[in-house]
Amino acid sequence: MFFTTVILAIREIRRHLLRSFLTVLGIVIGVAAVVTMVTLGQGATAAVTEQISSLGANILQIRPGQGFGRGGGGAQAPDFDMGDVDAIQQQIAGVRAVAPQAQSSALAVRNAANWQTTVAGTTSQFFVAQQWELTDGRIWTPAEEQAGKAVCIIGNTVRQNLFPRTDPVGQRFRVRDVACEVIGTLASRGQGGFQDQDDTVIMPIKAVQRRFTGNRDIRFIMVAVDEAYETSSVQASIEQLLRQRRNIGPGEQDNFNIFDTRQISETLQGTTRILTAVMGAVAAVSLIVGGIGIMNIMLVSVTERTREIGIRLAIGAVAGEVLMQFLVEAVVLACLGGLIGLVLALVATLIMAPLIQVPFLFDPQINLVAFSVSALIGIVFGYFPARRAASLNPIDALRHE
Repeated sequence: MFFTTVILAIREIRRHLLRSFLTVLGIVIGVAAVVTMVTLGQGATAAVTEQISSLGANILQIRPGQGFGRGGGGAQAPDFDMGDVDAIQQQIAGVRAVAPQAQSSALAVRNAANWQTTVAGTTSQFFVAQQWELTDGRIWTPAEEQAGKAVCIIGNTVRQNLFPRTDPVGQRFRVRDVACEVIGTLASRGQGGFQDQDDTVIMPIKAVQRRFTGNRDIRFIMVAVDEAYETSSVQASIEQLLRQRRNIGPGEQDNFNIFDTRQISETLQGTTRILTAVMGAVAAVSLIVGGIGIMNIMLVSVTERTREIGIRLAIGAVAGEVLMQFLVEAVVLACLGGLIGLVLALVATLIMAPLIQVPFLFDPQINLVAFSVSALIGIVFGYFPARRAASLNPIDALRHE
């Protein structure tokens, strides 16, 4: 019986293909928009997680100032020095590695090729903290680090622009006015946070301080926390130590800040999820509009087929069978719209994901939920027209012109 009702519903839909398509257009748009927004949002969340994770696991970044910058209109916060680095390394429990860093922007030149890049000065512990492997070459020796020798390890972006078809290890190029020998190349990491991590030239910190920054200041300190320790407790210990070393009195605000990469990741993930939910909710309005469209057309269909309904009731059909026929028609319409919407969402996501540089993550759950909601809308908005058809008086229906 039910199978026959479905066949009749599909036959009725085929009689008015254009009207049926326009009827379910709202469902199509709603399902496609919701699934596309949620899928891209999940991809964006995954991309944020990967980018933050590429900065290193259990990493604390210590910078001068009270924010990402160096402070507001007050006195400029002083930079750190190697004494701060040594104190953290020696006095704080749970520290796996401490890597100071001094940075400068410089033009790298090799033959006719040139590339504007970031020169980062650090110690060999940087590679331990970042867990950043080399694809070729080696890390500088303690003697080279102590002497501030002009040796460097380059990222993949610098390699592609300066050494596109040549093994760079053992080659020399000029960074600003400093001749630098390449002793290693870094594995590619891509985007990290808001910058290209591969666009870097890493040198011993003393070489950068002497030849690029012209001072012994340290721009920020990277601390890798042992997995056996809570980063929050290590962070609190570092805050107390730096307040003492920087002579910050009780009640005074810190003139430095410590960022936990895990906390940043969780915050960004939460923000992305909220934005995804808001966009999905806005897109879901189209589903309601689609449901209203289905109700409207089904009411028109009831009016057009009043005489047919009267004949069915007159020859023995019960009201429940008439109700079921029209309700099934509404549900079939909504389900067809849901299926078309899912196909459009899949195509749209496959096209848009590479454009906004997020991974494509197919989620069967959101697709199933969207399809189920479309079927539910068919039931909810199709019930009133179906009920109206079932409640017609057979005599009045047969008299209808």
